[in-house]
Amino acid sequence: EDEQIVAEIMGRRFFPDLIAYKTWEGFHFAGHEIRITEATDCYGAVVWPSALVLCYFLETNSKQCNLVDKNVIEIGAGTGLVSIVASLLGAFVTATDMPELLGNLQYNVLQNTKQKCKHQPCVKELSWGIDLEKNFPRSSCHFDYIMAADVVYHHPFLDELLLTFDHLCQNDTVILWAMKFRLENENRFVDRFQTLFDLEMIYNFPSLNIALYKAMRKGRMKA
Repeated sequence: EDEQIVAEIMGRRFFPDLIAYKTWEGFHFAGHEIRITEATDCYGAVVWPSALVLCYFLETNSKQCNLVDKNVIEIGAGTGLVSIVASLLGAFVTATDMPELLGNLQYNVLQNTKQKCKHQPCVKELSWGIDLEKNFPRSSCHFDYIMAADVVYHHPFLDELLLTFDHLCQNDTVILWAMKFRLENENRFVDRFQTLFDLEMIYNFPSLNIALYKAMRKGRMKA
């Protein structure tokens, strides 16, 4: 079953027939052909398999995870694939990442959602742990879903990432987080994450070493 679903997920990706002046990959999700412009000089400008896993879940579970008119924020949006798919599925999406990635992120989001979505997504700077209350005040920023794909890896900002999850997540917010396990750091982060949030694994793909989690604030997980 793992191999069958993984093959289906990876089958959503396609590549250009001809070499173009910009490097891009194509994906089929939410009834649309999505073209993502990439760069090879930084982690955030490449589509990682965890993003495909999360997009596949959103598309194939649209009844139990109905995004229509929901307020969604993606942290570490990178190239924007997850934000684009969530937008195509009817959500109002805020796609966030570090300043140096926003140009490419904005380009991808606009190219793939303009006149295709109920709500036009917005792109906003979010450096983990920095000016959270100033830029995302808890009194006025309420998110139904926080989405993240491959935000945990060997980087020095895991404390700030956890702080960001904590700040953005209110009592009824659902976190959907796809993660590739590479090193022991990932396991330690999951342990720390579980001190604040109830965590449920909803997908596990050993062949990709990727798990998809659903989380809510401690004690608030709904059936």
